[in-house]
Amino acid sequence: MRPPTIRDVADRAGVSKSLVSLVLRGSEQVRPQKRDAVLRAVRELGYRPNAAARSLSEQRTRTVGVLLNDLRNPWFVDLLDGLNPLLHDHGLHMLLGDARLNRRTGQDLARPFLDLQVDGLVVVGTLPDTAALEAVAERMPVVVAGAREAVPPGVDVVAGDDERGARLVTEHLVGLGHRNIAHIAGYGAVGELRRRSFEEAMRDHGLADRALVEPGDMTEEGGFRAGVRLLGRPGRPTAVVAVNDITAVGVLSAAEELGLRVPRDLSVTGYDDTSISRLRHLWLTTVDNAGHEVGRHAARCLIDRFEGAQGAGRLHLAAPALEIRGTTAAPPLTD
Repeated sequence: MRPPTIRDVADRAGVSKSLVSLVLRGSEQVRPQKRDAVLRAVRELGYRPNAAARSLSEQRTRTVGVLLNDLRNPWFVDLLDGLNPLLHDHGLHMLLGDARLNRRTGQDLARPFLDLQVDGLVVVGTLPDTAALEAVAERMPVVVAGAREAVPPGVDVVAGDDERGARLVTEHLVGLGHRNIAHIAGYGAVGELRRRSFEEAMRDHGLADRALVEPGDMTEEGGFRAGVRLLGRPGRPTAVVAVNDITAVGVLSAAEELGLRVPRDLSVTGYDDTSISRLRHLWLTTVDNAGHEVGRHAARCLIDRFEGAQGAGRLHLAAPALEIRGTTAAPPLTD
């Protein structure tokens, strides 16, 4: 028996072939009743679109490249959870690439996506060389999500408001009574924004001379090493603001190794509100960096470009929120 065709779907739904095509492309120009009739016919007939034929006729592959700076970062999972559903609703499919692996092998970060002729590119996280995006942005829509580096003209940027988030968590600790507060910093524009906001918040509360900054690399091991350096010194801080949740986990391990109890002896905060922070044995105070919203808005920006939006790149900052859990408390009385 021959497989059902788009003509069969149109006949079953009582509509034209062009209207079926609009529904399958996720167009919002179709009335709900017609869309429901088409989708019902698709289910009843078991119709599967011929992706290759459709790509040829539309001169599109209906695929979106997603280049991840580091697959190990759990915040990116939240971002992808927001990105993928809206793409799927518009008949688009994600192709994931690991920028870290590409760098190790000396491969052009975007070349695989260009070879696959994706329709657009979402770059997730901080990349060391955003100049590499210029050639790509001349050929397809590009959106940068979760990073704040300078980008070529016409590239949209969607991220959390890092300055606001870092201030929220710093002022939370100051409000608890902490005065000797340290920040384990990260890298790139995001790391710089969070560090600068921490220092500004401390200065605004007259605590600039007590603000310590220790460099880190946004990994658990880097957080552990920075934590050992900070907590092993005389006059150690009573609170640590980590640049992200993974770094905070390393700080918690350092505190345990040095015999410090959290939060009685030391308060620790993370950033990003990843699934790690919600593990019951950690229950980390952190900043919800609105990963799901960042992903969804990045998809919206890309779809807008597909639908003809022109002009300069736009910047959208999602509002952060403080999540107070079990790793922060008032400082020891000796502070």
